[in-house]
Amino acid sequence: MRVSAYLDHAATTPVLPEAAAVLAEHLSRTGNPSSLHASGRAARRVVEESRERVAAALGARPSEVLLTGGGTEADNLAIKGLFWARTAQDPARRRVLVSAVEHHAVLDPAFWLAEHAGAEIVLLPVDDEGRVRLDVLRDELAAHAGTTALVSVMWANNEVGTLQPLAEVVSLARARGVPVHADAVQAVGQVPVDFAASGLDALTVTGHKVGGPVGVGALLARRDLPLVPVLHGGGQERGVRSGSLDVPAIAAFAVAVERAVEAREETARRLGGLRDALVAGVRAAVPGAVLRGPADPADRLPANAHFTFPGCEGDSLLYLLDSAGVECSTGSACQAGVPQPSHVLLAMGLDESDARGALRFSLGWPSTDEDVAALLAALPGVVERARAAGLAGRPRAGAL
Repeated sequence: MRVSAYLDHAATTPVLPEAAAVLAEHLSRTGNPSSLHASGRAARRVVEESRERVAAALGARPSEVLLTGGGTEADNLAIKGLFWARTAQDPARRRVLVSAVEHHAVLDPAFWLAEHAGAEIVLLPVDDEGRVRLDVLRDELAAHAGTTALVSVMWANNEVGTLQPLAEVVSLARARGVPVHADAVQAVGQVPVDFAASGLDALTVTGHKVGGPVGVGALLARRDLPLVPVLHGGGQERGVRSGSLDVPAIAAFAVAVERAVEAREETARRLGGLRDALVAGVRAAVPGAVLRGPADPADRLPANAHFTFPGCEGDSLLYLLDSAGVECSTGSACQAGVPQPSHVLLAMGLDESDARGALRFSLGWPSTDEDVAALLAALPGVVERARAAGLAGRPRAGAL
C-alpha cells in the first residue's frame, strides 16, 4: 500500500539527511570509546564532541549530559535513580509525585517502585485541557515535602500536546527542596528548551523524535544530583549508566538535536500553520469532531492535533485511514484484544466512550500541505464507516 500521508511524527519522525550521513560515516569506523589505543581515543573524541553539541543546543553543561539508549531508559534512570538516592539519604522520602498524564516511561517505573521498593505514588490531577493542577501540587508539597523524593511533570504531553506550567512546578518544588524531572521528549525542536534556564534537576530527550536514530537519547542531570545506577557494568557515564557507548548513534543524535534546535522557530511557524489548517479542515469535514487539549494553540505543541470522534472506535478509524494511505495514531491501548481508553483523556475528565474515539495527528519536518489534504479527503468516509460499525462492545442501533 502506498502511504500518501504520514501523520505520526510524535511516535517517530524520519531521520534527517545530515544525521543519516553522520551515522553512515561512523558506522564504517572501529573503536570503543573506553579503549585507550588510537581508535578508542578517536571514538572518545567523537562522543565528547557530540556531548558538547547536545549540551550547547539544550542549555546544559557537557558534564550534565548522560548518554542513554533512548527516552525510556533516561526516564527510568531519573525516576528510579533519584528515588533510590533520595531514600538512601533519608528513608522517609518515599513519595513520588507524577502528573496523571505522564508517558508510561515515567508512570510504569513509578508504579514499579511502589510495588517493589515501597514508594508512595501521588498522581497529580490535571484540568480538562491536560494541564497539571498547581493548587494540588502546592498542597501536596506543603503537607509532605519532608517525605517527598521527587516530582516528575512532562514538558509537553505526547497525546494532546499540552504544554505544562513547568516554571511554576519548579518554583513550588524548589521552595520545598524537592528535585524535579521533566520528560521533554516531545518538546525539543518544537518549543524553547533550555535546561539551565528551566531550573530543572533532570530532563529527558531522545533521538528519534527530532530526526535522529532510534536507540539513543540522554538524561540531562545536574552534577550534584544524586542518582543510583539502573544499569551496572563498566561504569561509563559518570558511573551512572554503564554500557559501551554507541558512537555512530551518538554522533547522529547530536547532529539531529542541534539541527532541530537551530530550525525550531521556522519549524514551529510552518508546522503550526499546517496544524491550524488540519484542525479547521477536520472540523469542517466532520462537524462533530472535538479538538482535545488546550483551546489556545499557543498552549499546545505546534505539531499536534488531537481529536475525539463521537460514536467511533479509535482503532477502527486508525485502520480505515491506514487502508486509505493515511497513517496516524490513537491514544488507546489494546489489552487482550479489547480496546482500552487513553489514561490521558480519562485524567482530563472524558468518559470511556468518548475517550475511545480518539485520534492523534502529529506533524514533522517532512510534513506538507499534501499530507493534510490527503487526510481531509479520506476522513469523512472513514468516520461514516466507523460510526456504522459503532463502539466495540456496544450494540449498533437496531441490533438485537
